[in-house]
Amino acid sequence: MSAGRLKIAMLSVHSCPIGELGTKDTGGMSVYVRELARALGKRGHLVDIFTRFHDPNDSQIVELDENTRLIHLKAGPIADINKLAIYPHLTDFVCDLERFTNLENREYDLVHSHYWLSGWVGEQLQSLWDIPHLAMFHTLAAVKKAIGVGEEEPELRLSTEKELIQNCSRIIAATRREKDELIRYYDAPPNNIGVVPCGVNLDLFKPMDKMDARKQLGLNHLENIALFVGRIDPLKGIDRLLKANTYLQNNQGFKLIIIGGDSNLKPEWLRLKKLSHELGVQDSVLFIGRVKQEELSLYYSAADVFVVSSHHESFGLVALESLACGTPVIATKVGGIESIVQEGKTGNLVTGNIPRLRTK
Repeated sequence: MSAGRLKIAMLSVHSCPIGELGTKDTGGMSVYVRELARALGKRGHLVDIFTRFHDPNDSQIVELDENTRLIHLKAGPIADINKLAIYPHLTDFVCDLERFTNLENREYDLVHSHYWLSGWVGEQLQSLWDIPHLAMFHTLAAVKKAIGVGEEEPELRLSTEKELIQNCSRIIAATRREKDELIRYYDAPPNNIGVVPCGVNLDLFKPMDKMDARKQLGLNHLENIALFVGRIDPLKGIDRLLKANTYLQNNQGFKLIIIGGDSNLKPEWLRLKKLSHELGVQDSVLFIGRVKQEELSLYYSAADVFVVSSHHESFGLVALESLACGTPVIATKVGGIESIVQEGKTGNLVTGNIPRLRTK
């Protein structure tokens, strides 16, 4: 490995870093991968992010920034498919990656994988290329299984994660809690885990005048706004936000804005809309759908408070984005939230996410 300028093969097989945010498989991890690659590129390193072709309109090579490229490879049908359905095509992904690097005569100093599917590919490349493999999991099957919320994780994922954790060169965890979970559930070697918190793009996320932001969004008629940003997924606890909203019905100028989701036809989206009617809060809830990342700072700035109601987060990048825009956060104690939010100064932390009135 060279001591100065590194050549890094970054893997994000199932989630395209330039995909539409807020969809089922495109969230904080995609933002993290893209921004990390750009930051490394600006420091002089050469970074190629490899992901799966999922849209026939995508170019194979996309120049993201200086020294940073996104490269689409063939692995199964060129369409959005379930994550688990990608697994049988991972060998094809490795073969296409090998063809690409051979054509370009490109060699790398290290592999950095994100999520267990990418980790499987990283393990093959570690052996083929005889270079270090850094793995970052973002979420862990054993932890999701322990929480018991959302879709059931397959045994294949659990066994693959166990193997990767024992064989990779280094594990990167976003929080101390994640490191503890890796040790507790997977018997990961403690000395092989580095804790590196996530960062935020301060050129994109920065404070602006609240009323100006509301005016640009057509929300200047509202008195108070609470904001949620993320995937529409049971793990995010959005149903708890809707139930909490029943305590705020005396405030006619209040609106809970929910950003994220594939479309109105998705089951979880429909379930939450139905729940809002059952609870009688439909008039104080606004489902926006997907919003481009460059427009999110407007919503963060327009809100009085940002809410994180998740049952689990690997880090909680959206909370960091909100604080960068000057908007306080109310959050459950998940991921890296406790290290981000200063109680009583930049927000409030709650134990659990069961809606209730806070008593003094």
